[in-house]
Order: sequence, then structure tokens, then C-alpha cells
Amino acid sequence: MPIKVQNDLPAKAIIESENIFIIDEKKAGNQDIRPLEIGILNLMPNKEDTEIQLLRMLSNTPLQINVSFICLGSYVSKHTPATHLNKFYEKFGEIKNKKYDGFIITGAPIELMEFEEVDYWDEFCEIMEWTKTHVTSTFHLCWAALAALNFHYGIRKCVLKNKTFGVFNHKLLHRRPPIVRGFDDEFYAPHSRHTGIISEDVYNNKDLTVLAESDDAGIYLVTANNGKQVFVLGHPEYDRITLDIEYKRDLKKGVDIDVPKNYYPNDDPSKEPILGWRAHSSALYSNWLNYYVYQATPFDMEDIGK
Repeated sequence: MPIKVQNDLPAKAIIESENIFIIDEKKAGNQDIRPLEIGILNLMPNKEDTEIQLLRMLSNTPLQINVSFICLGSYVSKHTPATHLNKFYEKFGEIKNKKYDGFIITGAPIELMEFEEVDYWDEFCEIMEWTKTHVTSTFHLCWAALAALNFHYGIRKCVLKNKTFGVFNHKLLHRRPPIVRGFDDEFYAPHSRHTGIISEDVYNNKDLTVLAESDDAGIYLVTANNGKQVFVLGHPEYDRITLDIEYKRDLKKGVDIDVPKNYYPNDDPSKEPILGWRAHSSALYSNWLNYYVYQATPFDMEDIGK
């Protein structure tokens, strides 16, 4: 949340120069406040786990948020009971005339497929086009980030030689953008993917800004259109045991998989994983909600996209 100060306070200029968010008395007096409408298109197979993870991230803010869970109309999830979907989810076709302050699109375990081979690709493209006019800011995770970067900007996807799996160190490349306020110069974040993006495509695109990157995991955080689109190529929402569950699931299936990097103490899967990314993950979601949604969205939701 912003700090409100008197217009002529001498400290105001210094604090603003340090990129701390301040509003003056006049702007504060004119602010209208209402609950934020956040839509979540949940493409993950274990939807209930993802619901918990995302709600945990979104809760670290004093803002009041109304969350709506959304599913596809062209694809039926095989891992979530129909009773759960029918009770708690709306299909995209039922909400596409609505507008949202913020919209989150999750990853999906289909990254090795070509985009056009995905069963619901046509509907997904419709949703991505829809976000341009019906959402103030859209937050894309993992596969959704890969797909959206390809759809909106033509960024190519590539298959990695080895799966990027574990918790990786990232370097902050730009400090001033609001979405990374409070970040350290280096921070950790989880990844679990077989594919990545062609870095040159991103760096050569003047509409995209890379904010964080890892020597081992590649580009992590990208923004576009002054934060109207945010792309995160990892899983900051993951909880302590998510990678542990994935690893032991694949071992049981007989998949040739390495121990997740930088995750277990001494790389020993019998020990409890180290949780070393929660603070920066919380800051990422809170910054997005505050600076790119709350501070950017109009009071009258019908004005979104105008």
C-alpha cells in the first residue's frame, strides 16, 4: 500500500527517489476503493492444490479481493471431481462478458506438446486475446507464460536438454519496476519444466523487459505494456512439498529424473525440503496486486480496456 504524506514534506522527494511508493494528500483524498475482482484460469491437473497455493500468495495484502475460479469449456479435467468444478468454477464462456482487475493463468503439464496440438489451444488463444480488453493486468505462470509470450510476441519455445527441476538462484536485472520492489539482488524460485524460451527473442523485443534471470534456469520474470502483462517462467506459488511430491511421483512411475536441485538438505530426499523462496514469492504477488492491479485499474470496471 502507498504511504500518504503532506505535499510539501521535505522527506517526500528523497523517499520517492528511492522508489518507495508515495501519494500526496490530494490524490489520497480522491481515491475510490472497492474490492478487486481477480479471475484465476486454473489449468493445473490437481486444481485444489493450486487453489490453496495461489490463495496463500494473494492473501498477503490488506486489499480486499474477490476471487473467481475459471475453467475451460473445451476441455474437461480428468484429475478434479466434476462436483468440485461444478460448484466452484465457471467456464470461460460464462464469464467472457465480464471484466476483471487482475487475471492469473496457471501452468499446465503439456509443455512438450506443440502449442497447436493442445486440445484447448483455440480457446486458450481466445482467452489471451480477451485479456487485452477485459483485464487490467494478467499474470502468466510457467506454461501459460511460454504460451502467452508466443501468442502475443512470437517468442519461440525450445525443448531443454535436461529438465529444469529444483530451486534456483536468480539475479535481479532492474530494481526500479514496482513488481520487484523489496527484492534482494539475488533470490530463489522453484522451477519444474522441460522447455524454455529463446532468450534472444525476448531481449530483441523492444516491448518486453526481462527483470530477473538465472544462470541455470534462464529467464524468470518478464513484463510488457507497463505491467499489463506479467510472465513468470517458474512456480513462485509452490509450497514446501510440491517438488517433493512431483519427484517421488515420477520415481514411482519409473521416470529417469534427477533429484531437484538446491531443494533437499545435502540432496537427501529423505529429509524435509528447505523452503527458501516464500518471502520473494509473496512480494511478487503483493507487488502485482498493489501496483499493477489496484493502482492501475479504474473504479468503474466498465472502463477497463478503454
